[in-house]
Amino acid sequence: MTACSTQVVELRGVGKSFAGTPVLADIDFAVERSEVVCVIGPSGSGKSTLLRCINLLEQPDQGTVAVLDQELTDPDCDIDSARRRIGMVFQQFNLFPLHTALENCALAPRTVLGMNRREARERARAELDRVGLGDQIASYPAHLSGGQQQRVAIARALAMAPELMLFDEPTSALDPELVGDVLASIRQLAVAGMTLIIVTHEMAFAREIADRVIFMDGGRIVESGPPEAVIDAPRQSRTQTFLQRITDRAPSPG
Repeated sequence: MTACSTQVVELRGVGKSFAGTPVLADIDFAVERSEVVCVIGPSGSGKSTLLRCINLLEQPDQGTVAVLDQELTDPDCDIDSARRRIGMVFQQFNLFPLHTALENCALAPRTVLGMNRREARERARAELDRVGLGDQIASYPAHLSGGQQQRVAIARALAMAPELMLFDEPTSALDPELVGDVLASIRQLAVAGMTLIIVTHEMAFAREIADRVIFMDGGRIVESGPPEAVIDAPRQSRTQTFLQRITDRAPSPG
């Protein structure tokens, strides 16, 4: 990336193996500022590993990863400092059970960013309001639904004021009736212009929100393009087969 680059993420030749089994192979991938990219594909296709390589939760075996003009794979990179600009929301909520929603969101701004207690709590309250949970700031995770816990997890990530948000199947652990509020919170971020990379099985959501959809299989990017091309009119036979299976598994209306 150059100093004036509009790219937020750039991966070049990224590969990753686990116990000798390739999980990612020769990934070239870039995301522009304010772009929303949805990554789809079957289980085991490398989607989650791709996200984890972007913030170096997984160290690639080959290639380079640059985020916000920093090469994270450079041995001299301050990875902890770089990660402060990247928010990530996982499948599981991973909230601290003995802390309230407000405390869960205020903890990192205090301990990582050095905010005082009042500033951190004000920021946490604002982000909980943003995801529609301003009335739950004193609630503990055990007293929240799965969808509410996931929205607290989103607010917690946003409290660090990231410039890039990564979502790893954020609705996969939720009952179907709880999915909508979480997706609405993510949709608000897209409308606000935040750069988002979302691994998802929610095809209708991907079609609606994405500027670009990437289909992965076997650790490779098989197809990439606007949702009306990749989801509605895929060119590759593997993409067609995957989407047909997704459609066949979808419940019938009514």
